[in-house]
Amino acid sequence: MQQKSIRLGVDIGGTFTDVVLETGADVFSTKVLTTYAAPEDAIIDGLHQVCTKADIAPSDIGQIIHGTTLATNALIERRGAKTALITTEGFRDVIEMRTESRFEQYDLNLVLPEPLLPRQMRYVVPGRMDAGGAELVPLTRDQIEPVVDAIAKAGYQSVAVGLIHSYLNDAHERLVRDVLAERLPDVMVSLSSEVSPQMREYERFNTTVANSYIKPLMKSYLDRLRGRLAGEGVGCPVFLMHSGGGIISIESAAEFPVRLVESGPAGGAVFAAHIAARYGLDKVLSFDMGGTTAKICLIQNQTPKTSRVFEVARTYRFKKGSGMPISIPVIDMVEIGAGGGSLGHVDAMRQIRVGPESAGSEPGPACYARGGTRPAVTDADLVLGKLDPDFFAGGSIALDASASGTALVEHIGQTLEMDAPTAAFGLAEVVDENMANAARVHAVENGEDLSGYTMIAFGGAAPLHAARLCEKLGIDRCLVPPGAGVGSAIGFLRAPFSFEATRSAYMTLASFDAGRVVTLLTELQAEAEGFVRSCAGDATVLSEYKVYMRYKGQGWEIPISLTQPQAKAPDAATLETIFAEDYTKLFGRPVVGLDIEMTVWSVNATTPPQDVASVDQTAKPPEAQTVKTREVFDARLQSFVTAGVFARDQIAAHAVSGPAVIEEPETTVILPSSRNLVVQPDGCLDIHIKPEGSAA
Repeated sequence: MQQKSIRLGVDIGGTFTDVVLETGADVFSTKVLTTYAAPEDAIIDGLHQVCTKADIAPSDIGQIIHGTTLATNALIERRGAKTALITTEGFRDVIEMRTESRFEQYDLNLVLPEPLLPRQMRYVVPGRMDAGGAELVPLTRDQIEPVVDAIAKAGYQSVAVGLIHSYLNDAHERLVRDVLAERLPDVMVSLSSEVSPQMREYERFNTTVANSYIKPLMKSYLDRLRGRLAGEGVGCPVFLMHSGGGIISIESAAEFPVRLVESGPAGGAVFAAHIAARYGLDKVLSFDMGGTTAKICLIQNQTPKTSRVFEVARTYRFKKGSGMPISIPVIDMVEIGAGGGSLGHVDAMRQIRVGPESAGSEPGPACYARGGTRPAVTDADLVLGKLDPDFFAGGSIALDASASGTALVEHIGQTLEMDAPTAAFGLAEVVDENMANAARVHAVENGEDLSGYTMIAFGGAAPLHAARLCEKLGIDRCLVPPGAGVGSAIGFLRAPFSFEATRSAYMTLASFDAGRVVTLLTELQAEAEGFVRSCAGDATVLSEYKVYMRYKGQGWEIPISLTQPQAKAPDAATLETIFAEDYTKLFGRPVVGLDIEMTVWSVNATTPPQDVASVDQTAKPPEAQTVKTREVFDARLQSFVTAGVFARDQIAAHAVSGPAVIEEPETTVILPSSRNLVVQPDGCLDIHIKPEGSAA
């Protein structure tokens, strides 16, 4: 019999698939290598492992919440379905022309990323809506049918439909879909007016193309997953984590797979926000480092910062503007190619570089002994003494330290005249600096000073590197929560059911139309709440309202939150006051004398957050007694030090003084000489800088 209190969280990463089973107050977890050809195989393997640990049958599971990088990887690796774009005459090249901005002003040889679809896969139809949504030029079935016939002849699997100004009037897009459905019933169709009904045609068209491009792949995977779960006797509902930090139904995920692009990292941000709430922290830097990437997110007032546009597959040194924009609600974070599997090499200027290329799980770092010969971050961590070769992933993977040393010497040491430990130090220091620099840039872009922040570290590799990042960033405190190695999967189990509906409706404060705004927000609320109701039934649903505003003539907007009374009875004076206050917080002062524009409106419907019990924090517990030691490299001291080695489950309610190593099945925590650690009552490892004058 299924029990609603038994829930499973599954996160497919680039290297590991994390599986967490929650049975009331008990949590069981495991990490298994991701199986690229059939990702559902790793899920079934992990499911059996945690069910065995919990002594339950798979059929007892009452709910599964899943996040995946499959959508992201398909876009990055360009291995989606054969896709066509139907757009308005004159706009065929929008996704190739982009916005004509240069993300690197002074690079004379700058090469823009190729669009997902080459020109011959982009088709046009006549007809035109104007900027107000009125029909300017009619569109008829006779004009659409020849285009559909050409698409049928070419054998496309999926079609994206993006017509100009369809976010205001989608009649022409719906007509195109009707003709496609009649003549090509087996072809999948995505409309821009449904996928991303927002102004800015490049972002809207690109998002719709991306949705179409991955839709057959994701639908096939989700259907296979449901079939495999049913074969194991698992008949419970399956939900998907979406990029905005909420949960949607598997049917919605199959229809709008582009919303899954950042689902795994979003789960991590929810996990960090949950920990921040337990500790009453208002300024948190979420640090999630897995096998392939590192994700950094600012969490203020226990809420992750969100955005409505982000970029996938940045091609130019991770520079903003060099990737493909995806215009959907998303948790705002910076993601770089820095994970345990990220590969190191020496460039033409004899500098060590790390990532974005990753060894993943196939073949994995050299130390996995699965065919990899190039050095990865995990190889450096092993040579530097941070990892126990016999206890990696709970002992399920035996690491070969000699293979790591050989790879480091052959690919880095021989070129730079270094031995294996020195090459490992160089590789580790470069990846740590890359992550620290990404955090600095992200903070500056948001007008924040990280010195007052607390870091929350999770993911399989983050606890190995978190304290060193704190040293680099000037952060005094870091929390490593229980289950840190599978933090994103735990975050899925903490997330609310939610869906954010957005729509562009341009107006200025000078021509403010309160009636139009009320009607728009009411429609958006009904749309968002409908998605949530499809998952959560009769649960309480809360609504959050936003409008994106800017001064007239500016190129981008800032989000302004509205209370429910303000959304039900909006007025221009209130909006102007709120905008001026928020604009001043970001930029120091308002702009006097300019009219204010409103471009995009959104309503996020969500179930209430889980109740969070605060932690009665411990300041000075007794010191844990060291019974085992090993040599670990301390980057700040640039030398090996003798570190105490502790099992995490054996130091409850104790303090530990660095240098030390705290081991658990899913990850390892490195405590350098500059830090102390206190184990809090909830099991969090509370790492903080040693007082001035204490021995280091």
